[in-house]
Amino acid sequence: MPLSLLDTAPYSVATVTLTVRDLAGLAGFYRDALGLELVSVEGHVVRLGVGAMVLLELRHEPSARSWDPREAGLFHTAFLLPSRGDLGAWLAHAAERGLRLSGAADHLVSEAVYLNDPEGNGIEVYVDRPSSEWPRAEGGTVIMRNDPLDHAGLRRAAPGPWTGMPAGGRVGHVHLQVGALEPADRFYTGLLGFDVMCRYPGATFLGAGGYHHQLATNVWNSRDAGVRPAGMAGLAEVTLHADAATLARVQARAGDPPNGEAGEALVLHDPWGTRLRLQPAASLAKTAEAGRAYTGPALG
Repeated sequence: MPLSLLDTAPYSVATVTLTVRDLAGLAGFYRDALGLELVSVEGHVVRLGVGAMVLLELRHEPSARSWDPREAGLFHTAFLLPSRGDLGAWLAHAAERGLRLSGAADHLVSEAVYLNDPEGNGIEVYVDRPSSEWPRAEGGTVIMRNDPLDHAGLRRAAPGPWTGMPAGGRVGHVHLQVGALEPADRFYTGLLGFDVMCRYPGATFLGAGGYHHQLATNVWNSRDAGVRPAGMAGLAEVTLHADAATLARVQARAGDPPNGEAGEALVLHDPWGTRLRLQPAASLAKTAEAGRAYTGPALG
């Protein structure tokens, strides 16, 4: 499989961490609905992914307050599939499982389907078009739209039934809810160094290395939201892999150590308290000790 822009970009999304109230229920949902594999269980933390690669970490906090969709936090975690046929197979799987989809669109750069997990965390399942086909605006940014999705064409492209998240499946991007776009731009472009790849009414799509977006921000539901209070379910952390030069530049801009935390990873918080962990790109996967006792509820 040829390298994509994500493979050569200075940033990529490694892991999304959610605080959840029903650990068994959420773990079962992501395994059944998206075909993620159980990578490890450690205490009250379940890690799911593909092979040894952790894409999603679930932290059990049964007393956590339910997230209000008007607050800052997660809009969706976007799972990128390797091929159009994979998305077609997943669409058939979603129909067979009776999954309730919340939307679907052809964004010109990608084809995407949307749903929510049982605790209201947004999910996108998508496939990219070849970057050579992405429509460009003057200045090199990309043009994105919400055109109707070709469901029938995708289903025809499926090579067979869905058998789980395919090798090469990954978190392609994370879309965040923020209180205002201007301070979000200052943080994500000024401090982290992302490029604005597309502006859409109420949203900014932020890319690195020419990719349409590894991160996005919007105020569609959360305009004027304040800092997220502690003890809330939903997004806990986004882990990004960054190349050495990018990590050094962010470190220099942020100071050492930002937010009182030191070590190999650089931990930052955006203006609404969303926690971002920047790790060297060589840290390819999180693994845990096999056989450690699980002390939470049964996973089924």
